[in-house]
Order: sequence, then structure tokens, then C-alpha cells
Amino acid sequence: MESIVVWRRPVKRGPHTPLVVLLHGRGADENDLIDIADTLPTTFVYASIRAPVALPEGGYNWFESRGVARPVAQSLRASMDALRAWLDGSEPAQYNRERTYLLGFSAGMMMASALLLDDPARFAGAALLSGAIPFDAGIEALPQRLEGKPVFYGRGSLDDVIPKELVMRTERYLRERSGAQLLLRDYPHGHSISEHELEDISDWIESH
Repeated sequence: MESIVVWRRPVKRGPHTPLVVLLHGRGADENDLIDIADTLPTTFVYASIRAPVALPEGGYNWFESRGVARPVAQSLRASMDALRAWLDGSEPAQYNRERTYLLGFSAGMMMASALLLDDPARFAGAALLSGAIPFDAGIEALPQRLEGKPVFYGRGSLDDVIPKELVMRTERYLRERSGAQLLLRDYPHGHSISEHELEDISDWIESH
């Protein structure tokens, strides 16, 4: 799969520059999240990637679904393998492999959490926004799997898109069983990312 990527790069960059991989939500594309780079730390490189599954109604998704926030396991795994192959390719190799972060929104959060749980050592941390971990799609959320790993989990208290039981299951795992260095934030908005949330994410990225 040829990846379609939009980049934001600082003028001064090199092999020590950290990389943040942006993973959009269902029905969006590679242009959807890239502008949030303007509010995040300017010394990082940002790469926003188009998901591989084209939707009939327009836009793209990271996986075929069996319902809201319920990926088909084989489809999710295929996308994970493709994204890992891109991460190991020539363009990301120009930046700091030890400081590669994931930032995913909604379906992109499901993808980000799947990648993180599948290979925690590959990533320096993840910002997981307005979504859930794909527990029932072949992703093993084992106890202490994310031990010491920085994780930002942000969600809107008015979000009526992601099933509440999946959100609560995700929170319980991250808080009680994952071992992650967790920062959990609730915001008074729906299925979106607010300016306040972006400020918190920026501070979190800077702190790590």
C-alpha cells in the first residue's frame, strides 16, 4: 500500500527530531488533523496519514467495521501492518525512532491504541482521543502491557458517538491494568477536539 501523507516539518530538523504520527477519524482523510500541528510543539515533525479503507459515503477509515467502534480484526491487522511498514520506511527514518509518538482521534484512536498495545517498545507514547481500545478485534490488552508508557487519554463528556461501555472499559484498562503513565482528561464537548484539549496535549508532549 502506498501511503498518502501530509507533513509539517520544522526548518531545523534531523535524526534527533521527534515524530508525531496523526491518525484521523472515520470519514476523514490526511488533511483532517494536520492543522493541529500549528498548536503543538514546533520542534516536532508531524505526519498525517490517510487511512487505507475508502468509504462509500466519502472519506476513509482504518478498518472495516461490524458496528460503531467495532473493527473487523483482519482488516485492523492489515492496516496495522501497512502502517508499521511505512514507519520502518525511508521518510520516517530521517527522524528519531526512539521518540515516535501516536496521536489518534476516534477510529484513529482505535488504530493508535492497537499499534501501541501490539508493540509498546516501538513508540514513545500516545495521545488517545475520543475513542476506545479495540478489545474484541484481536488486540491483547494484557496486564502491565504499557508499563511506564506515557499515555494521554482525552474524551468529551458529551460524546454520544462512541458506545459508553467501550469508553468505560478503555478507561478501566488504562487506569487499573495497563501500567501506563496515564493522564486522563474529560472535556465538556461532544465528539471533537477542543482548543483546551489541544493545549493540554501540547503540554503533555512537551513534558515527554
